[in-house]
Amino acid sequence: MAVEEQTPLRLVGKRMRRADSPERLTGQVRYTGDLVLPGLLHGRLVRSPYASARIVSVDKQAALATPGVVAVLTAQDLPVRDLRGAVESRSIVMAFERTTYVGQPVAVVLADTEAAAEDGAQLVEVEYEALTPAVDMLDALKPDAPVVRMRTGGNDEELGMHGAAARGSEAEAPQAPNVASHQRYHRGDVDKALAEADVVVTREYRTPWVHQSYMEPQVCAATIDALGNVVVYACTQAMFRTRDTVASVLGKSPSQVRVYAMPVGGGFGGKFGLIEPLVAACAVAAGRPVRLAYTRVEDFTSSGPAPSSLFRVTAGARKDGTFTALKGEVIFDSGAKAGSPAGHAALCLGVFYRWENLDLDATEVVTNKTPTGAYRAPGLPQAMFAGESLVAELIDKLGGDQMEVRKKNAARGGDTRPDGTPWPPIGLMQCLERAEPIYRAEQAAAGPNEGVGVALGGWFGGTEPASALCRLESDGTLKVAVGSVDLTGTNNGLQVIAAEAFGMDSADEVRVTTVDTDAAPYSGATGGSKTIYTMGPAVLRAAQEARERVLKIASAELEASVEDLEMVGGEVRVKGVPGKVKTLKEIYRLSASFGARHEPVVGKGESAITERSPGTGVHICRVRVDPETGRVEPVRYVVVQDVGRAINPATVEEQIHGGGAQGVGWAVYEEIVHDESGTPITSSFMDYTVPKARQIPELEAVLVEVPSPIGPFGAKPVGEPPVIPGGAAVANAVAAATGARVTELPLTPERVRRAMDEPSNGRSNGSVNGKAV
Repeated sequence: MAVEEQTPLRLVGKRMRRADSPERLTGQVRYTGDLVLPGLLHGRLVRSPYASARIVSVDKQAALATPGVVAVLTAQDLPVRDLRGAVESRSIVMAFERTTYVGQPVAVVLADTEAAAEDGAQLVEVEYEALTPAVDMLDALKPDAPVVRMRTGGNDEELGMHGAAARGSEAEAPQAPNVASHQRYHRGDVDKALAEADVVVTREYRTPWVHQSYMEPQVCAATIDALGNVVVYACTQAMFRTRDTVASVLGKSPSQVRVYAMPVGGGFGGKFGLIEPLVAACAVAAGRPVRLAYTRVEDFTSSGPAPSSLFRVTAGARKDGTFTALKGEVIFDSGAKAGSPAGHAALCLGVFYRWENLDLDATEVVTNKTPTGAYRAPGLPQAMFAGESLVAELIDKLGGDQMEVRKKNAARGGDTRPDGTPWPPIGLMQCLERAEPIYRAEQAAAGPNEGVGVALGGWFGGTEPASALCRLESDGTLKVAVGSVDLTGTNNGLQVIAAEAFGMDSADEVRVTTVDTDAAPYSGATGGSKTIYTMGPAVLRAAQEARERVLKIASAELEASVEDLEMVGGEVRVKGVPGKVKTLKEIYRLSASFGARHEPVVGKGESAITERSPGTGVHICRVRVDPETGRVEPVRYVVVQDVGRAINPATVEEQIHGGGAQGVGWAVYEEIVHDESGTPITSSFMDYTVPKARQIPELEAVLVEVPSPIGPFGAKPVGEPPVIPGGAAVANAVAAATGARVTELPLTPERVRRAMDEPSNGRSNGSVNGKAV
């Protein structure tokens, strides 16, 4: 359903400061770790040193004798309705009977102080029977591999909340015990098309495990109120999902669990609920408030990083530059719990171009490593690294122009996607047109040992129902209550939408608040680039309804028809009749005071958006490569992105800058490494490199506005697309600078130097008319 807009727009599209900027810049925000609850117990975890082991016994005596230690709890001690099911679904992150990854919690120590909890955790003695782990994902695919876990069911709910759930045109039953899912997308006759292609390129690409690297580790606090209800304070992106999960795990009704969404110190998909049920269960078991905060090492080894991947891909094209065939095998390592976006990655590998024939096969495998989770744009940074690197090499083999050939083959609205569904209207061609002169300019500016790469990508966007409430306050301002978590300044966007829809002269006259689950109208999780897209229409309608109520009251009081009224400067006036005015403060008193004869000014808005408006973009990167060491230095990075309509261009650019920086991190620096026993050996920021400010190139955001017919005032998904093409854009720039094709992320000096030393790099895997080139 299209959202009607007022013309001309007074606030939408103007740059403005976020309402929460002062408190964030001055350090006044209070996070979950800052909470002080009377009688608070501090939790510390006892974690498994084995990737796969049976738990023989847990000796708590020495820990319980430690001064300040109140309790030592294993999974069996928790008041959980279905313990085995909760552990296997990872609703409870503790181990039960056996461990499935290094760092999995085996017990939790509760104490009056953090120091006492740490001392107690050191004294818990756990006897293990070590088992052979399945660590390498290709070995884990074998029929005789060690079985990681009994169940391999995925987590389609979480992927769906991100808009990353996918179903292939053909699904086959798993053939090996550790294969969690198998999906396939097929169109045409790929083998015949490849045999007839003028140019064919075959490559294998790998991407590593990557951590979300948020500043605030996983943390949660929970307490029990006087009536026995559970109150949870969570740094979560998904308030209602967290409540429902806690209630289900504890066997309580939703009305017996209240969740307060605390300010989130970074999430990027990693805070959709992890330790909240465990902390709530500990609070119920102990009968006292409990807070558990992961250390940085625990966060790296026990949270939910992005999965590693392997892409074996072949592409073919005609001499005129037409893409004819794409064949791919996609394998994702999900860690010890299924749910990685292998199918979505395979779908998107072939979705952005008009491949005449394709055959894409996706396999998700479980291993004895940390269960993976969502990372901004789940599955797409991996897919675009493989897909756009392959396309760039295919174009080079054709002797074509990187921009022109992409424009010739890029998907348009109405084209059929690999899953058989049509593309809705998209702005990909507009982005390519806007990006082309930037690409040419960067090529002209490139100096010695520099190269320019280009890559494209996009995000379908998520859909979910939403609701909002809007009321007039006594000072003539508006209060909007929502259930969505403000993770990236989304409340500022909702503030602008409400002010525009109501007719305010300034967004500062609107306050948007995320309230707790007992009071908030329903909203989905903050993720998948869908908050403004799905919550925005609900806020817009709530503000419009509140405006209608104001005008109705003013019409009665001023004895004028609604059509003859206008709202200016906090007043409702009769057009052309000076002096016939009612201020919003007066409207409030006429509707919200003792003896008032008008209904209160309250607006309710709901939306159930079911159609997507994908956000797409084109990235251009210029790098400098040291010819001696292979060190890659990103010099300049430009993101050209279709944002539909920028509600607040300042916050939109903020999202694009952050996503671009994360894309550079994927490309050049970030990698979780496991040893042969499954132990993560990059488990702190001393070992895991996140690019610092001086390592980030000059970033520019170029906004292309192709308004959505569905989103509020034309808005489209913004948050996911900026991170997606990063790895490919940088890799293509390195190839342009060196002539060497690096097929594994990150692009470390060792990998780049090795590729440069291979005399046949970039040529042995390509052929023209059947002859090697």
